[in-house]
Amino acid sequence: MIRNQVAAGIILCLSMILHTPTVLAADSQGTLDKIARSGEFVIGYRTDASPLSYENADGQPSGYSVDLCRRIAAAVKDHLGIDSIETKFVAVKSEDRISSVSKGKIDIECGSTTITLSRQEEVDFTLPTFVTGGSVLSISESGIQGLSDLAGKKVAVVKGTTTVEQLRTYFQENLIDAEIVILKNRETAMNQLSKGTVDAFASDQIVLIGQIIEALYPKKYSLMNETFSYEPYGLVVRRNDADFRLVVNRALTRLYRSGQHIEIYNKWIGRIGVRPSPVLGAMYQISTIPE
Repeated sequence: MIRNQVAAGIILCLSMILHTPTVLAADSQGTLDKIARSGEFVIGYRTDASPLSYENADGQPSGYSVDLCRRIAAAVKDHLGIDSIETKFVAVKSEDRISSVSKGKIDIECGSTTITLSRQEEVDFTLPTFVTGGSVLSISESGIQGLSDLAGKKVAVVKGTTTVEQLRTYFQENLIDAEIVILKNRETAMNQLSKGTVDAFASDQIVLIGQIIEALYPKKYSLMNETFSYEPYGLVVRRNDADFRLVVNRALTRLYRSGQHIEIYNKWIGRIGVRPSPVLGAMYQISTIPE
């Protein structure tokens, strides 16, 4: 009886040892290998982050970040030498965009995601793709002109964004007694702002500009010039996947070095009269890494 149990234990241990390399190989498989094997490059995009990432009238992914990722898709095909790779777009939400990358549901996230140290515990980021700051949108007739005017007001923010903690910290440090109302998405925030359920909507300034552009009556809204945070954007990629991140970074720096990023910027942002800020211009220059 004991001899049989020992034999069974040895067999079990050998089985675990023999299967371990396969498990480790699957876990360590890089994004480039995954793309080559599946024949698909899966890009996650936001549907509500105009002019960076959104769905156009035909339901197609559009925007500044989306165009960057289309160029990256071409670079991936070129790197792998496989022209038949299909580029597939998958919509993601603010609350699941990070986990979608870490769990392998998408290969890269192209939206309006701020590079933070805490997020880098779960995923990695590419070179910066944009720089903006947190600001506030209100109804023009409300009289709200600066952040101090938000005292006693209800301010909407979207769940899963850096704005939640950035704004809370700003209010605490500046002794502004305002109520932060956390909502599920930007559409809900804009609806509540329009109806007067909340007094203001806080988000990244470039995203708020996009909300004004898409609004039925743009002049109804007022955007503060004042900002309360620094928001450097990057594309989200799988953690510790240096080979794939290098392909993406090489594509981005080629765009910056050649000046093609200006064409993309003007197509989506410059056309509405928003000029690149000095900080954004510096970001492009710093990210022009020599080959």
